[in-house]
Amino acid sequence: MNFEQIYFPNPNFSNRYISPEKLFSYLQANLSGYIQEIGRSYLDKPIYQLSVGTGTVKVLAWSQMHGNESNATHAMLDLLETLDKASEMKEDLLSKIRLDFIFMLNPDGSEKWTRLNAVEIDLNRDFHNESSKEIKFLKKAAASDTYDYALNLHEQRTIFTTDGIHPATLSFLAPSENVERTVTDNRKKCMAVIGRVYENLKELIPNQIGRYSDEFYPTSTGDNFIKAGMPTILFEGGHFVEDYTRKETRKYYTIALYYALKAISELNSDTEGWEKYLEIPENKETHYDIIYRNVKLNTDHECILDVAVQYREMIEEGKDEISFVPFVMEVGDVKGKKGWLEIDCTGKKFIAATKYPKLDAQAEFTIED
Repeated sequence: MNFEQIYFPNPNFSNRYISPEKLFSYLQANLSGYIQEIGRSYLDKPIYQLSVGTGTVKVLAWSQMHGNESNATHAMLDLLETLDKASEMKEDLLSKIRLDFIFMLNPDGSEKWTRLNAVEIDLNRDFHNESSKEIKFLKKAAASDTYDYALNLHEQRTIFTTDGIHPATLSFLAPSENVERTVTDNRKKCMAVIGRVYENLKELIPNQIGRYSDEFYPTSTGDNFIKAGMPTILFEGGHFVEDYTRKETRKYYTIALYYALKAISELNSDTEGWEKYLEIPENKETHYDIIYRNVKLNTDHECILDVAVQYREMIEEGKDEISFVPFVMEVGDVKGKKGWLEIDCTGKKFIAATKYPKLDAQAEFTIED
């Protein structure tokens, strides 16, 4: 039985946006015997750690370090939902590993759908300063046991592809321990796991799995954890064509999470097959969400150009799903980039309050025949 054949999303969380209060209520009602509060956010919201499994291979994972990256929270909820319907698969996995999963490390940012926490700190760049309460709880959790692996779970923007054509729906990284990007034994342990995930998913989403940049970031969480000796694997959920609410991404993220945990349980710190990781193409920054081609502006002289637009994701008060607001990112010759949607404006009218689209402003114009 393959995990992808039985995948079942948690029906309680159908939206991309997850209300912290809704998550807390769900955890308390359904998983109270497996969770513990490990701290409280700046705005006094609880941060829960779920512990499952009786195995000897210990894994620490965390979601929503960046509040506007909910796919990993979905993936853990979906993983548990799916495994509940496959008792043999569940027993096999959880008899080999023990997983400590920190849900929504940044609940304040998650509520507002922002990358940063309530005092505008990026938790993933706060490893040394410890200016945020939340990073201290993560570091305390990591120091509380001897973990064999860590999973640093994130999402990436729609700008990335694997080859200039296909979106990087999933990207992975065995982070560097130094600026020289030395391929250490700990990195090989991560690469071996990622290689197995790649083998299991490359036929499901062909050409849509990428490798994130391994530039060393001195203040980031994953780089410092692996530098300190804990093999740490970065997940990045990305774009799937015509899927801005990321339901397809969520599905494949969950499948990847399962196969990563399965590989961890089987490899048990072995590095066998780590070279497979090098076959994964590196992410390329090639796309905007929309490019309007051949736009003729309402100027005194003939002015024909391209307008590139990117969505910004926002949660509006009273709504339970995010909105996608288009912003102008580039105006001029944008032939070096592609759009997930491209609109040829030849022979059409540009209608706006201003003559020129304003950079980094909301795209308040229309194109009419």
